[in-house]
Amino acid sequence: MRRQTRRPRPNDPAMYDRLAGEWWRPRGVFAMLHWLAAARGALIPAAERPGAVLVDLGCGAGLLAPHVEGKGYTHIGVDLSVESLRLAATHGVLAVRGDVCAVPLPDGCADVVAAGEILEHVADLPGAVAEACRLLRPGGLLVVDTLAATALCRFLAITVAERLPRIAVRGVHDPALLVDREVLVAECARHGVDLTLRGIRPSLVDALLWALGRRAGVRMVAAPTTAVLFQAWGTVRTGR
Repeated sequence: MRRQTRRPRPNDPAMYDRLAGEWWRPRGVFAMLHWLAAARGALIPAAERPGAVLVDLGCGAGLLAPHVEGKGYTHIGVDLSVESLRLAATHGVLAVRGDVCAVPLPDGCADVVAAGEILEHVADLPGAVAEACRLLRPGGLLVVDTLAATALCRFLAITVAERLPRIAVRGVHDPALLVDREVLVAECARHGVDLTLRGIRPSLVDALLWALGRRAGVRMVAAPTTAVLFQAWGTVRTGR
């Protein structure tokens, strides 16, 4: 009789501790997170003042760190995974264990808040947005990348991607938690941050060369739609 394998529980936070050894392997199961971290880092400008702070929500093992190094920020990473935070600390990140819906940091402490590939893992999107915006100083920058709540995204990011080696871990996403773009924009605006959205995707040429072992990484390039994977950014309105 054929042995059946049970699909992992969707969005299980324990997987990040189990797979901690994969985080910094550029060709490991978290490979695409390296590509996304580079794209996220490109949206973060050099710090405009001494002592500037970057709060990295859902920081994982600190993959953003190489892409903001030298930009003048104290890089604080917030995550629930103890093993991921331990690895982040070895890459210069000040590790803080906490939930992105209840961040143990003071109001207005951050010049930049990055929320990369985390919002599609939280059950309380408005709560996570409120926390991200609460942390920002006046004029501070919010940078997000996440997955859209669409049938196309569910098919490509879950049905397809979770079956491709080194693209997405099986069971990493719960389709019920994908991000409604209208809700995201409205919630950020309610907290004084007007977002710009753009769709992104891996470069197909880079992805082919990477698969053949001829490139170390893959660039994320503009996509014609935000209906799958997208970036969003905006600054806090003064006088919010």
